[in-house]
Amino acid sequence: MTSVSPIAAPLEIARQAAREASPVLEQESPVKLFSSKGAPNPQRVTFFMAEKAITDVAIIEVNLMQGDHRTPEYLQKSPLAQSPALELDDGRVLTESRAICTYLEHVWPQPNLMGRDGDERAFIEMWDRRIEFLWLAATAQWVRHGHPALRVLEAEPIPALAAQSEQKMRSFARWLDAELAGREFIAGDRFTIADITAFVTLGFARLMRYTPQEEGLVNLVRWRNEIRRRPGAAS
Repeated sequence: MTSVSPIAAPLEIARQAAREASPVLEQESPVKLFSSKGAPNPQRVTFFMAEKAITDVAIIEVNLMQGDHRTPEYLQKSPLAQSPALELDDGRVLTESRAICTYLEHVWPQPNLMGRDGDERAFIEMWDRRIEFLWLAATAQWVRHGHPALRVLEAEPIPALAAQSEQKMRSFARWLDAELAGREFIAGDRFTIADITAFVTLGFARLMRYTPQEEGLVNLVRWRNEIRRRPGAAS
């Protein structure tokens, strides 16, 4: 008999519920996600979609290294040259990864990743914003201004900003490691969007050869290894 992981069984039930709950799934969707492999914010959305088993949104690659995000055609959809961008069936376009996830949560409500009631939503958003503004942002600045391959995106990198951002990233990681000593997930006792944001942050930091195990952050390593088992981790 094939064994089923403790995550897989309830996740499949939730996926089935999502398919049954959303009328959008009953027909081919004209919704398009413009995404960029390797970039953290697009991965936040594709990870989110994978957890909800959303398969009928067309994913169109926007190659940042080749400048696809700055073409006239793409700028008509995303005037600030941002990726990801979600083009809805009426032609409107959503940018900002969290706004996109909010839309997806409404259309595909199961499994819930952003909070079941006002109280839970507030605490999940608090943690997601902490991760985004204090950890992901610092990591992005470290990578963009410190990695030579990113010169195509940062024509005039600022080494001092890279060094300062590295210290902020490492400091927050140590703080988060201490926080995780008392719970399984970032925002409480279940997996949420905050875990997704934190996971893609760690993944992006690998470009700078950062790993929490080398820092002795045992709780962060334990948490990361658990999230790696989830369907969206390879998105």
